[in-house]
This record gives sequence, structure tokens and C-alpha cells, in this order.
Amino acid sequence: MTDQQPDSREPTEAELREQLEKVRVQDVVIQTIVSIVNLSAAKADDKVQLQVGIEASKALLALVRDELGDDAKAFDDAVAQLQLAYAQAPAAAAAPESGATAPAAEPGGPGPAQSSGKLWIPGQ
Repeated sequence: MTDQQPDSREPTEAELREQLEKVRVQDVVIQTIVSIVNLSAAKADDKVQLQVGIEASKALLALVRDELGDDAKAFDDAVAQLQLAYAQAPAAAAAPESGATAPAAEPGGPGPAQSSGKLWIPGQ
């Protein structure tokens, strides 16, 4: 029996195009959801990361729910686990890293969005 070496040559452009034609966008979206859920679970102590992961997963799931069929429940369960982790994560994990807090609004004065100059108000 001879040892067969794996083919170490680079694929040709035609081979790459052929492989690319087989891949569907839905498959990439589903794999992306899996990656987001796994990464979010690994970042379970960071509420900001969890929130982004939850929202991204939910948005992408809406695009491929029909494609998933019966497997959609497993994805929904995974997102539910992330939501549970978010609810159980310490509130301090959501605080800005700089330690700065927003100043309290003065009664009768402009709120924080308006006083920051980032809020557009018609006529002003």
C-alpha cells in the first residue's frame, strides 16, 4: 500500500467558481447565526456583547426561518439562552468602560440628548 499525500496544489479559478456556485447565501447566513450565538455565549459576562449578539441573531433568523424548518426551534432556544444570560448578567457589565456617567438632567432644562447637540429639534 502506498502512502497518498493530500493534494497540496492551490485550487484553480474554475474549481473555486464551481465551489462558490454550490454555496447558497442562506447557508452562509445560517452559519453566521451559529457563529454569533457561540461567540455571544462566550461573552456572557458582557451585556453589551450579549445584546448585539441577541439582536443580530434574531434579525438574521427572521431571514432564514423558513429555510431552517424544524431546526428553527433549536436556534430559537439558543437565542432564548442568550436572553437568559443577558438577564442574569451583572448590571455593572453594561456600564461604560470609561467609568463616566451621564450628567443628570436639570428639572425643566434640556435632556441629555438635546443638551449634547445630537438631537435634532424642528425649528431650532
